[in-house]
Amino acid sequence: MPPLDPLRRWRQLGEKPDYAGLLSFAGLPWTEDPGDLSGVDAAIVGAPTDDLVSDRPGARLAPRAIRAAGCPPGPHLDAGVDALAELRVVDFGDAACVPADPVASHEAIAATVGEVLDAGALPVVLGGDHGISTATIAAAGQRRGPVGLVHLDAHADTGEVVFGVRRSHGTPMRRLVEAGHVAGERYVQLGLRGYWPGPEVFAWQGERGIRHHLMSELRERGLRRVLDDALAALGDGPVWLSVDIDVVEPGALGGGTGTPEPGGMAVADLLETCRVVASSVDLCGAEVVEVIPTAVGSADTAAVIADRVVREVLTGLALRRQAP
Repeated sequence: MPPLDPLRRWRQLGEKPDYAGLLSFAGLPWTEDPGDLSGVDAAIVGAPTDDLVSDRPGARLAPRAIRAAGCPPGPHLDAGVDALAELRVVDFGDAACVPADPVASHEAIAATVGEVLDAGALPVVLGGDHGISTATIAAAGQRRGPVGLVHLDAHADTGEVVFGVRRSHGTPMRRLVEAGHVAGERYVQLGLRGYWPGPEVFAWQGERGIRHHLMSELRERGLRRVLDDALAALGDGPVWLSVDIDVVEPGALGGGTGTPEPGGMAVADLLETCRVVASSVDLCGAEVVEVIPTAVGSADTAAVIADRVVREVLTGLALRRQAP
C-alpha cells in the first residue's frame, strides 16, 4: 500500500487548511511501512510519552499537537529555500508507546527511529519528555556512534538521579555518555540557566569534556559568537540535535512546557540556531521535546514554535544539500 497523501483532495487548491483532513506534519505523505522509506531524506516520528517527567505532565500529547499547529509548505523567506520541495520527507507516524511503561515505550521509540536510520533517512522526532533521548540518541549511537550532540535546554539533564531515580527526564544525557552513545568531547549545551544542577554535575561534565554555555554568556557575547565556538567544538562526524522547548523564554510558550525557567532564549534565536546547526554539521537526527499543548491548532504557541523548530532543521538540511 503506497503512502497516504493528506493533500490529495486539496491538490487543486494548492494547499490544505491545517484544521482539515488527515493529521500529518505539514500535510506530508503518511506511512508506517519501513519499505516506503527508500529514497526518503527525512522522516517525522512521534514519541508520545511523558512518564519520566518530574513536574507537570502532558508532553505525551505533543506529537499530535505539533502536527495540528503546522502551516502549509512554502519557501523560507530568509533562506530562500522550500525544504519540503527540495527534500523528500514523510510522516512516519508515532512509535507504539505504552502508558505507564517507559521501558516498553523507549524500546518502541528506539525501534521506530532505528527503522528510519537503517533506511538511510534522517529521523526528526516529536516528543514526548526529554527522557526519550535515551532511546532516540541511543538508536543513532548504536549505528553511527559515538555521536556528537548539540543540546538546547534550560537544564543540563546530566544528573545522576532526580528525586532518587536514575531513569528520568533530568538524567538522559548522562546515561547516553556513560553508555558510549554520545562522545563527551563532542557534546555542547546551550541556554542553561536557573538553579540546577549543582557543581558536582558540572564537575562530572568537565571530566568528560562536555562544554556548556549559559544563557548569560549568550547574552553577553552574542548568539553567533557562541554558536561558532560550539560548532568548532563538535569537529567532524555525525551530530544529533536535541531541543528542549524550555530553552525558550517561558512567556513565549504560553504555559506550554512542564519545567519553565525564566530568562531564556528568544524564539528567533532558537530558530536561527536550529537552521545554522543543521546546515553546518553532519546531522544524523533531531528532536524537539517537552511541549505541553495548551490550545488547539495554531493557537497553541508552544506547538507552533516546535513546528518551526522542525522546519528550520529541514531548511538547514536542504541548505547543506545545496552547498557546493
